[in-house]
Amino acid sequence: MRDIFVAELVGTFLLILLGDGVVANVLTRKSGMYGGGPVQITIAWGLAVMIPAAIFGAMSGAHFNPALTIALAYKGDIGWNTVPYYIGAQILGAMLGALLVYLLFKDHFDDTCDEDPAIVKGCFCTAPSIRNTWRNLLSEIVGTFVLVFAILGFGNVDGAGTVGLDKIFVYGLIVSIGMSLGGLTGYAINPARDLGPRIMYQILPFRKKVDAMWDYAWIPIVGPIIGGLLAVVLYNIVF
Repeated sequence: MRDIFVAELVGTFLLILLGDGVVANVLTRKSGMYGGGPVQITIAWGLAVMIPAAIFGAMSGAHFNPALTIALAYKGDIGWNTVPYYIGAQILGAMLGALLVYLLFKDHFDDTCDEDPAIVKGCFCTAPSIRNTWRNLLSEIVGTFVLVFAILGFGNVDGAGTVGLDKIFVYGLIVSIGMSLGGLTGYAINPARDLGPRIMYQILPFRKKVDAMWDYAWIPIVGPIIGGLLAVVLYNIVF
């Protein structure tokens, strides 16, 4: 259990450091990569998943996502008794990753807050481009369904795991979901990825803050869990 906890904590920490980091790098107005755009963000998020997955895949399975953990427990691939260790480590790792992004970009956040504090919030937590509760929920369900179903399907590719090809597949998968669906809700597709940084945005001392949208925060938690479970149901039917 200790190995699982450490692997998921450090892996999710790296995921958020690199993922939220690229958003801050592109959106804060005095960053050297300001204006890089959504393509840079989406590609970097794919790398942010792939890199820790390659490092920690053998230790914990490299979930870094409570929706994937719950889906795999439902499928029977991991024991339910391990789920609290996975999810606890994932949320804590996400919080620590967000904290380091805050410390690294503090001056840039202060500067950007003077112009538009909502941009700073967007570096930490997701939000819909158009607020519609049920369509926003459906977007997170569908995005995570694709994520989990594809990850399960990659397991059927002969030899993919032995040469690390499965990690390249996951990179392409994250980029594909982001490019196709990311503009709707920011494609959290991961409760820890949204909840941990949202908590940190709430408690850290930014110069100016906007509403952390806790009334919306349930969607990137519940939607991915539903999507992951539906993916397992269909996978079991198909395979």
